Amino acid sequence: MPHLVQTLKPKLTGLDLEKEIRNTIRDVPDFPKPGILFKDITPVFYDQQLCSHIVDGFIASMTEKPDAMLGIESRGFLFGFAVANKLGIPFVMVRKVGKLPSKTHQVEYELEYGSSVIEVQQDALQPNWNVLIHDDLLATGGTAEAAARLVKKSGARVLGFNFVIALDFLNGKEKLIQHSNNITCLVHY
Repeated sequence: MPHLVQTLKPKLTGLDLEKEIRNTIRDVPDFPKPGILFKDITPVFYDQQLCSHIVDGFIASMTEKPDAMLGIESRGFLFGFAVANKLGIPFVMVRKVGKLPSKTHQVEYELEYGSSVIEVQQDALQPNWNVLIHDDLLATGGTAEAAARLVKKSGARVLGFNFVIALDFLNGKEKLIQHSNNITCLVHY
């Protein structure tokens, strides 16, 4: 039986990782509506080595190991779960209202076109846990800020936030700083 040898890319540094992610993200003009240039991370998931480097990049950016990782529906589940799994910590889902069984904590938050509600199961986070909040994209910060309020409502603490992409021109960090200055974004636009 032939022996298969896999050649792996060397571990990427922060700048190399950002460059590799930028080269992989696809720009989709006029999605979801005219005038918007959508940053599509879907092609990232086609490259297993890049995904591994992203997980390692998030872990390398941590100054402290969290007690739990909280991922925001739905793309926040992808790398959030992978990071939590690699760290050996619980992964907790934040979902839109009505998607989680059992008792939940809920938070309403404002969107540019109205409001929305997200929730977390009441037994998912333990009091005094340090929780890292993850999503794929930091835009205006509204959903991540609402997730931080869910963490606090559960009696836990916000250790920080991490995102694959930040759209800096939308100033999303401003909403998050009240919960934590520990905000990691692998790519900035």
